[in-house]
Amino acid sequence: MKLYILTAGKPKSSFLTEGMREYEKHINRFAQVKILHTLEDSPSIEKVRKLCKQSKLILLDEKGKEMSSLQFADFLEKARNHSEDLCFFIGGPDGHSEAMKQEADMLFSLSPLTFPHDLATLVLLETLYRSLSILANHPYHRS
Repeated sequence: MKLYILTAGKPKSSFLTEGMREYEKHINRFAQVKILHTLEDSPSIEKVRKLCKQSKLILLDEKGKEMSSLQFADFLEKARNHSEDLCFFIGGPDGHSEAMKQEADMLFSLSPLTFPHDLATLVLLETLYRSLSILANHPYHRS
């Protein structure tokens, strides 16, 4: 399973970027992860699909589906069992267009709160690592 994280815009915080790199290293023990950045606030669906290859497109959206760590681990396991690659797209400052939402395979919420892009990326990476460690019976997550 390959995981893509696509952000509209590049990270600005060196502090958070360091954390992103750290979680990226941890995740790569369990699955391939690649972080991609577009320079546009609202890239077209064609550009997003091209960057995300043939992956299932998951938009991060405050109104999306919320899951616990165990539920998210289950979601990742099902994707892995079906040999699906996943692309998580963190949109621009105005969120995702309605057209993009219609094209997405899923809307996923990290929280009903709104986060800046850098922080949302870091939280998503930690969430991915936590869920993948659950699947690997790694002691990182404590129930």
